[in-house]
Amino acid sequence: MSEAVSRRRAMRLLGAMGGLGAALGAAGCVPAPPPGAQPRRASASGASPAAAPAAGRTARIDALLERLTLEEKTVLLHGGPDPDPLGQAGYVPGIPRLGIPALRLADGPAGVRVARPATALPAPVLLASAFDPALARAYGRVLGREGRALGIDVLLSPMANLIRTPYAGRNFETFAEDPKLTADLVAEVVRGIQDEGLVATVKHFALNNQEKGRDTVDVIAAEQTLHETELRGFEAAVAPGAGAVMGAYNKVNGVYACESKPLLDELLRGRWGFDGWVMSDWNATHSTVASIGAGLDMEMPGGTHYGAPLREAVRGGSVHEGAVDLAVRRILTTLDRFGLLAGHPAARPSRDAAAGAATARQIATAGAVLLRNERATLPLTGPAARSIAVIGPTGRTPFVGGGGSAHVVPDAAAAPLDEIRRRAGSGSTVAYALGEDLYGRPLPAKLLTPDAGLDDRVVAPGRTWGFEGTFRLAADDEWTLLVHYTGKRPSVRLDGEELFPVRQGVAEQFAGGLLAAAPDGRTVRRRTLALKAGEHRLAAFAEGGPKGQRLRLRHTTKATRAADLAEAVKAAKAARSVVLFAYEDATEGSDRTSLGLPGGQAALIEAVAAVNPRTTVVLNTSSGTTMPWLPRTGAVLQMYYPGQEGAAATADVLFGDADPGGRLTQTFPADERATPVGADLMRYPGVGGRQEYTEGVHVGHRWYDQQRVAPLFAFGHGLSYTTWAYEKLAVRPGGAHGKRSGLRVEFTVRNTGRRTGTDVAQVYVGPSPDLKLDQPVRALAGYRRLTLEPGEARRIVLDIDARTLSSWDPQRDAWVVGTGRREVFAGRSSRELPLRAKAVVATG
Repeated sequence: MSEAVSRRRAMRLLGAMGGLGAALGAAGCVPAPPPGAQPRRASASGASPAAAPAAGRTARIDALLERLTLEEKTVLLHGGPDPDPLGQAGYVPGIPRLGIPALRLADGPAGVRVARPATALPAPVLLASAFDPALARAYGRVLGREGRALGIDVLLSPMANLIRTPYAGRNFETFAEDPKLTADLVAEVVRGIQDEGLVATVKHFALNNQEKGRDTVDVIAAEQTLHETELRGFEAAVAPGAGAVMGAYNKVNGVYACESKPLLDELLRGRWGFDGWVMSDWNATHSTVASIGAGLDMEMPGGTHYGAPLREAVRGGSVHEGAVDLAVRRILTTLDRFGLLAGHPAARPSRDAAAGAATARQIATAGAVLLRNERATLPLTGPAARSIAVIGPTGRTPFVGGGGSAHVVPDAAAAPLDEIRRRAGSGSTVAYALGEDLYGRPLPAKLLTPDAGLDDRVVAPGRTWGFEGTFRLAADDEWTLLVHYTGKRPSVRLDGEELFPVRQGVAEQFAGGLLAAAPDGRTVRRRTLALKAGEHRLAAFAEGGPKGQRLRLRHTTKATRAADLAEAVKAAKAARSVVLFAYEDATEGSDRTSLGLPGGQAALIEAVAAVNPRTTVVLNTSSGTTMPWLPRTGAVLQMYYPGQEGAAATADVLFGDADPGGRLTQTFPADERATPVGADLMRYPGVGGRQEYTEGVHVGHRWYDQQRVAPLFAFGHGLSYTTWAYEKLAVRPGGAHGKRSGLRVEFTVRNTGRRTGTDVAQVYVGPSPDLKLDQPVRALAGYRRLTLEPGEARRIVLDIDARTLSSWDPQRDAWVVGTGRREVFAGRSSRELPLRAKAVVATG
């Protein structure tokens, strides 16, 4: 079947069926569930023991449902105001008279997001770079313990959406472009979170792969594409018993994800056996009748559709009360499974900040990806380690994590400069140069008329403050105006234009242009403008709000930027080695507009590397980055958003205390035009509110292979401080437990260098000659992280199961094993595969 035909069929299944459900609901036809209906449970082969209902659970839930009034039932199906907020994302009132507790829900992709400090873990994309499911479970356990300790019941994590486009603003919050790797890691993070008694919420179901237009975009994807790419991570989360799933904002094949019966009821619950509850993303519920009829159990964060309108729909007959009961049952059953309905629930643990910090450092070190290392630039040893220039604003101000719902207040976060000085030791010289000013200089008092002292204003609670004045430029200039503030975003107008508008419907913390807070914790916004010579009018207005606030206005100019650049070049000339930190802001609510480094950082790298070829660039960036400056550098170390222990982890790798064992989980393109979405606007960001996944099953590295496009850095790429040899590949039919339909792959990995090192051995499988379906040129089939001493060799044995060797056949509505003679590859990345062999895959 062609991809086009398959796509049309998917639209019929996931579009027309969803539309039918909505139409039936609108006509007052949401039926009652069958008598005694229970949430579907995962099969014995797929579910963890915790997913099976304990004895007596059904009877307890039945008894509660009989005593609940309709109004009380609907109270449990939507969020509300928290009488004692912890700074978390959401709150669901309980029913105290029946012992049903209130629930607090917190964001948590990289740490528990509340008003109090928590362990700021490395971004999930950095965790994924370790290619280590066991480490993913440890990551989840930190989240789980901290969530419980901080008063949270439900964590809105992990994010299972694929990295489809490098422009997506939340790529750092998720794991990989590869479906198998994503599925493996999502499952383990869920296990870790729930090991500690916290409910994990897998999000965003499904196809929420970008921020641009996410509230309304209609994503069109064929059935085979859905099953073989985006859905893999969500399906994997069901097996360990994820307690909740969050529906996405966008539409899927014509129907909003939060009211898609084919997605929520038929696939998630019916085919996969999910027995938790489904909540909406915040304000992603668009209806009452259609949503509850499709299987959406909870509306967040309020009750616009599931409060009074749902009660009215029940009383009016357009929704049977049995549908409300079923939604309540799913929630109560999950709460009971986690012990939250017990008369004496388990005591909350205390935080173990030291253990959290140790895990954060271990993960940040394990996921560090060395992209380039020429002329033995790294590790820093001998004279090169005793004379260092640290350059870049995030060398002195640590870049801990991304913005939006991933932002965490850490216990502490050291500056990379301090950690490098500590590690270099006494007798070493570690100089610092700013390079690029992130926070700006005060506006000169003599420039403004009148002088208002704009560098540090205090606005008292309940008061307002305003300023209006002029300044004159003698010549054309380029200014960056910055506002630092602690409360509600101030209004700043230049020549009548609002510089920092608040977008309609976008929360303050999700708005674009947000940098990691200033050193004193204030939020920072910036805007760069080309200003003409002559007079300009500047106005500012701020509200104190209930707590008051502090603010300041600052700026940079062509002259200040030139001075910063000159200072950096001077420091680089004087040092034996340079460590230059480059950054990129990323946040929920907006996508990237370019894959290049923002501001003047590219020019800074070019200038510094021109005078010192032993320049290492450390990237604190969110996703794939283009690097026109790459040839001049000595080394490039990708650290993404490394969490609160990122400075120490970076120093560990720079000085060779740890081998850089991370590998890319997303392809870095050589050119912005050469990506899986490229210049095809229908693929990204969509046209007229519609987007098509016409790349089919060829996501990420599969697209580069299919199109024969050379990337800048391939999926799975990462260098080591030692050298490696791959030898003696053997592949035979069969696999674990004597199953004939798999493959057993064996090969030897040898450390041929003089240092202990870590590598990630990777296995890829070619297409089946027997399947008449679209298939990747090579698909990731297995991997193994290993650490070897100098000269040590290890025989790797990987069993490739039937599912990994299968494709989704829309005609059969099932996974079908790709039989026949298939090629197997082994090596160090998707483009470095020195070993290859063939073996016959059989059924049975």
